[in-house]
Amino acid sequence: MPITKRLEILDLVRHLRQQLNLSQKQFATKLGVSFKTVNRWENRHTVPSPLALKLIEEMLRQMEEPGKRLLNQNFPEAESDYDL
Repeated sequence: MPITKRLEILDLVRHLRQQLNLSQKQFATKLGVSFKTVNRWENRHTVPSPLALKLIEEMLRQMEEPGKRLLNQNFPEAESDYDL
């Protein structure tokens, strides 16, 4: 994964979690991962797995306008799914 895309995804994780007003532990529970995993993503030690990225994408799809904007910025292949 290119470094710029990697950093964007890691920023997305924190931004989404904050938009949902969830702690790292609560966010981890929603994704079915450990608190440590989310913490490592946000501290830029690792990136989400393809499965975790899919779950994050689904969370964005369920949000109103802020989620749609983040979805289109970070998952451009999904852009055609929405009428913006």
